[in-house]
Amino acid sequence: MQAPNWKECTEEEAWQFVAWHLEGEGIHSVLVGGAVVAIYTAGLYRSGDLDMVPDELGRNRLTEVLSKIGFTPTKSRYYRHPDCSHLFLEFPRGPVEIGEQYPVVPDEIMVEGRKLRLLSPTDSVKDRLAGYIHWKSRANFDQALLICRQQMQRVKLEVVRDWCMKEGGLHAFDELISNLSDNGPTGGIL
Repeated sequence: MQAPNWKECTEEEAWQFVAWHLEGEGIHSVLVGGAVVAIYTAGLYRSGDLDMVPDELGRNRLTEVLSKIGFTPTKSRYYRHPDCSHLFLEFPRGPVEIGEQYPVVPDEIMVEGRKLRLLSPTDSVKDRLAGYIHWKSRANFDQALLICRQQMQRVKLEVVRDWCMKEGGLHAFDELISNLSDNGPTGGIL
């Protein structure tokens, strides 16, 4: 796979390159967090980092594999490429969870013959709403709203509503719907 232009690459370009190489070395990972928002909003939101949850078997080989594509560790789970000052890699411990939801089944895309994984648009909305429900992060709510606006056909709002109810955050779902609609609380969305 061709390396991106590291000085100007998007989160999606960097993720695909890194995940493709990890996959080639037998390390499965799932992209989570703000970089997924950047992908689903076509860059309207910029993250600054790629949060990739690796499988436990591959975790011990990250430094070795990432060094092959130019990344060096800066802290325990952070990596930088010398030509990419605007993005860094982070490898949080798994498993992938969204609030109390486990397991999370990621979306899969094929890139040059390899399967890469990331949160679905629906799960990305839930992930962002988790930050709003549990930590009152308005920025996380705004990111969830942005994903919905950009990916309305792919976000399963009824699934988001059910998840919010289980998390004790139905108010977050109601606010989301209110912000999505100009015609009242549901605006015919549900």
